[in-house]
Amino acid sequence: MTKRYHEQVSVSSVWRLGVLFSLLWLAGCSSMYYATMEKLGIEKRDIMVDRVEDARDAQHEAQDTFRSSLERFQQVVDVPDTPLKAKYEQVREAYEQSEAAADEVHERIDAVQDVAEALFDEWQDELSRYDSASLRRSSERQLKNTEHHYQQLMKSMRQAEDRMTPVLSAFEDQMLFLKHNLNAQAIGALEGELGHIRQDVDQLIRQMEVSIKDSEAFIQQFRSTAQ
Repeated sequence: MTKRYHEQVSVSSVWRLGVLFSLLWLAGCSSMYYATMEKLGIEKRDIMVDRVEDARDAQHEAQDTFRSSLERFQQVVDVPDTPLKAKYEQVREAYEQSEAAADEVHERIDAVQDVAEALFDEWQDELSRYDSASLRRSSERQLKNTEHHYQQLMKSMRQAEDRMTPVLSAFEDQMLFLKHNLNAQAIGALEGELGHIRQDVDQLIRQMEVSIKDSEAFIQQFRSTAQ
């Protein structure tokens, strides 16, 4: 695959491009950003594949974070002689890190959707520019096939994204419960909830594994059709 687009920019222009791109993003002008990148020889399809890879990597990281958070929560329940304040800090830290990982996944998936919509709109508009009817039909079939694979990928990503909500809610409940009930009874009450949390985390991780596989399949399929 072509080197990632930010590696294609010469060192001497990195600072100027960085300022320009920041201003474009702050203004919410995705179309201007994509137009600027195209002038640099970087197509939407390259940005799209890069962002799918970023979303896949973010889900990998989120899996590790949720696993780690569950392990720390398990330690809180399993070690009753740890000072309660320290236990609360463990749960709070686990929650905050899980929340940050979830936010990263949200942002990556939204970025994929943004560039995909721009890419497909451009592709659709350019079908009318063909003089050859056979080439136009071939491109249209390829567009529909790519859109179909993309919709499957996005559905899988959004499902994995949705799975994070109940897990974060469960972590937040436990954090608040410890925060406002710093006493020995709080630990006993948490033990009954641990099984439910473990099930939610396991389900989330399985869903993310499916989404990651779909991402990798989409990247391979997209690369093969682009050649």
